[in-house]
Amino acid sequence: MRLTHPQGTMSNYSTATGHDTEVVEIRDGNQVRYWCESLGCTEAQLREAVQAVGPLPAEVRRFLTDLSSRGVF
Repeated sequence: MRLTHPQGTMSNYSTATGHDTEVVEIRDGNQVRYWCESLGCTEAQLREAVQAVGPLPAEVRRFLTDLSSRGVF
């Protein structure tokens, strides 16, 4: 389920610290830090992944894993 938010689309699912767990949000610095830590990547890698595959965490994780296994990251 998604809610319309003035800054974009947000899901109803968040961690105890308020981080959205359904969408990788790269417009919010706190979210970027959360996802970089969670996925073990840099901000540049996170932004590239979201641009390539969209904001779904599973797709971003798969993209990063694939590039890492090929030695790109």
